[in-house]
Amino acid sequence: MKVVVGLGNPGPQYANTPHSVGFEAVDAIASAIGAEWEFKKSFNALLARGSFAGGQVLLVKPQTFMNLSGDAVAPIVKYHNATSADLLVIQDDIDLPVGRMRIRKNGSCGGHNGVRNIIERLGTSSFTRLKLGVGKERGNVIGHVLGKFDSETRAVMDKVVAAAAKAAEAILSLGPDKAMNAWNGWTPEEVGSR
Repeated sequence: MKVVVGLGNPGPQYANTPHSVGFEAVDAIASAIGAEWEFKKSFNALLARGSFAGGQVLLVKPQTFMNLSGDAVAPIVKYHNATSADLLVIQDDIDLPVGRMRIRKNGSCGGHNGVRNIIERLGTSSFTRLKLGVGKERGNVIGHVLGKFDSETRAVMDKVVAAAAKAAEAILSLGPDKAMNAWNGWTPEEVGSR
């Protein structure tokens, strides 16, 4: 079973913020496959199951707050006998401009505290990430990632979130290398062309 984790912060006050676009991406996948979210107290996470990209998938939204995402993810991966190769993490990335995506097979956390905690708890950095660009404001990174999107940026991010669901499907069905070739140069102007 593949495990697709969307990173974000729980609670309505964090909706429509850069730090919670991972939640939006897995919500889009859940909606597309008709999967229902259910809170699992033992994992402190919302889980949804369904058929996606030719196999069974477990969608995850940790409810631990971003910096402790690994506290939910690591036990879920272990409980379901998944490996790091079965894990896809969808995250925001301030080093990518708004409207861009990047797929990476492994590597450092890149300064993302949620990914850092997952690496620490799993004991490996060898899992695929789908990074969604949210840009950054110099000197006010925290205010930026926790602030609400303006209407113009929101319109772009709606396209990005929809595309992220398709990119996730490509990662799981074709593998990260082929998915990288198809999606790492994607821009919102390409909506409808894939």
